[in-house]
Amino acid sequence: MRVFVTGATGFIGAAVVQELLDAGHQVLGLARSRAAALKLATAGAQAHEGALDDLASLRTGAAAADGVIHLAYIHEFSYAPLSTRLRVLLGGLPGGIAARFIGAIGEADQRAVEALGEALAGSGRPLVVTSGIAALAAGRLTSEDEAGDPGSIAAHRLASEDVALALAAQGVRASVVRLPPTVHGDGDTGFVPRLIGIARKKGVSAYVGDGLNRWSAVHRLDAAHLFRLALEQGTAGARYHGVAEEGISTKEIAALIGRRLHMPVVGQSTQEAGRHFGFLGPLFGTDNPASSTLTQARLGWQPTQPGLLADLAQSTTYFDH
Repeated sequence: MRVFVTGATGFIGAAVVQELLDAGHQVLGLARSRAAALKLATAGAQAHEGALDDLASLRTGAAAADGVIHLAYIHEFSYAPLSTRLRVLLGGLPGGIAARFIGAIGEADQRAVEALGEALAGSGRPLVVTSGIAALAAGRLTSEDEAGDPGSIAAHRLASEDVALALAAQGVRASVVRLPPTVHGDGDTGFVPRLIGIARKKGVSAYVGDGLNRWSAVHRLDAAHLFRLALEQGTAGARYHGVAEEGISTKEIAALIGRRLHMPVVGQSTQEAGRHFGFLGPLFGTDNPASSTLTQARLGWQPTQPGLLADLAQSTTYFDH
């Protein structure tokens, strides 16, 4: 199968590309720079010039493929397209700058999914779209069959989920893979490295409240395997959970970081957390466990990589600077 992959050179995307190539697929990866194109070529994939906001490039990439995995997402303001940054800074969306940015990147992702769906409509070809566990209801164990919560901390990702699942009625074998807040492994640039950086800066490793709120987690290689299974076997309109560990207490995460950095581990009130963690405070304070029981049964997915705490305990990259 020739697979078009957006976000193909990212932390998760690079693992997905290798997973696909190892399984005998051909990969066409979206590349917005020469460096990205070179990285894809080195891996054995073909580069397709374009960007997340270049909808024409998304359509042509999808049209040239037998299936699509959509991983690209704007996580940093500096990486947002100029048009998006201008909308945010000039007040083209309601709310403060942070709220406007979150809204803008959600809209950008929705437009990207729509463009990919247009290219695949009526073909029966697969489209796997990425979403987040944090878009589900907090405070209880959630499952694949549950819709997202409009009041969740990641509600901005729900529009893309809805668009993807609606494509099932347009002749696209579209499915959604929800990833946990923590996708870990060598090369991680996500939330855990930020927590480590904050601990280094503040001199303490902290958690919010009593630290009993839970984060789900998955290793990037297990996540990559799931994306391939969803592409090959996924059902139109299905949601899958890339969750290897249903819920690890944030106090355990903070304690391990404290041990590795040889510093105190402390609890922060909700009010203190905002000052201590910045934008990460609300997410780190959320109780967001999730199950992958249905995913494992429906796709035969079995996570085999080390868990988050084991990965951090033995890591030579998370704490090497």
